[in-house]
Amino acid sequence: MASFTLTADLTGTVQIGYAADATEPGKADHGDLALDLTDVFVAVGEAAADAGRGVVLLFDEIQFLAPAQLEALISAIHKVVQRSLPVTMVGAGLPLIAELVGDAKSYAERLFQFPTIGDLDDRDAREALDGPAKIEGASFESDALELALQITGRYPYFLQELGYAVWGVASGTVITRDDVSDAEALYTAKLDESFFRVRFDRCTNRQKQYLRAMAELGPGKQKAQDVASVLKRESSQVAPIRAELIGMGLLYTPDYGYADFTVPHFESFMLRVMPDLEVIG
Repeated sequence: MASFTLTADLTGTVQIGYAADATEPGKADHGDLALDLTDVFVAVGEAAADAGRGVVLLFDEIQFLAPAQLEALISAIHKVVQRSLPVTMVGAGLPLIAELVGDAKSYAERLFQFPTIGDLDDRDAREALDGPAKIEGASFESDALELALQITGRYPYFLQELGYAVWGVASGTVITRDDVSDAEALYTAKLDESFFRVRFDRCTNRQKQYLRAMAELGPGKQKAQDVASVLKRESSQVAPIRAELIGMGLLYTPDYGYADFTVPHFESFMLRVMPDLEVIG
C-alpha cells in the first residue's frame, strides 16, 4: 500500500509526500542477493521477450567478484536459461575464472563456455600495427614488424602500447626496425610504471619474494616444488603465499602442482624491479 499527501500552509508553501508500507511484498526485496538478482534478471528477461528483444550482460574483471556475488550471478543466469528467456552473459577475466566459476556452482561448467583469448597469430599481430598506420598514411617495414612481434610476444595490449611508443619516435612515413628499437625503452617504462607496477605494489614482501623466485626459473609455468627450492623452503611452507597470489589474480594453476603468471612477461618485470633475489628468513 502507498499514499500520496499534498499540504499547503498559510504562507503558500506546498509540500508533497509519499508513504509506502514497508511490509508490502514486492520483487527483489528478499534481502538475499541470489534471490534478488534472480528476480531482476527474470523481470528483465520477461520484458525483453515481450518486446521481441534480447539482452546481453557484459562483465569485465569477473575474477574480482566476491564468492557470494559470483554465485548469485550464476544462479540468476541459470534461472533465465531454464525459462528460455532472451538474456545471456559474457564475462571476461583472467585464466582462473573457469576454476572460480566451477567452485561457486558445480553446474556452471555446463552452463558456460570458457574460450581462451591469448596472443594474436602472426598475421593478425602484424595487421594490428600496420593496418592503423596505413590509415594514417604510414607503414611498417617487414623487419620492423618482426621486431615488434618479438618484443611484445603478440600480446594485444602490448602491441597497442608499442605501437603508441613507436608512433611518437618515428619521424618518417615508413617505420623502420630502428624506430621500433628506439621505442622499446619507452614501451617498457610505460608497462613497468602502470600495467606491471599496479600488480606488484599490491604484494607483501613475502609475496614479492615468491614472484621473484618464479621469475628466477624463467618464463612459463613453474612447479611449486621448484619455486620452494629456490626459496630454500618446503612446498608446504610457501603454499599459503602461493594461494594468496592465486587469490589476488597474479598467478593461476594451468596444471596440478604448477603455477604461472596471469599476465605475460611478468617474469621479466620481476627481474627488472628486483634484480637480486634475497631470501627472507
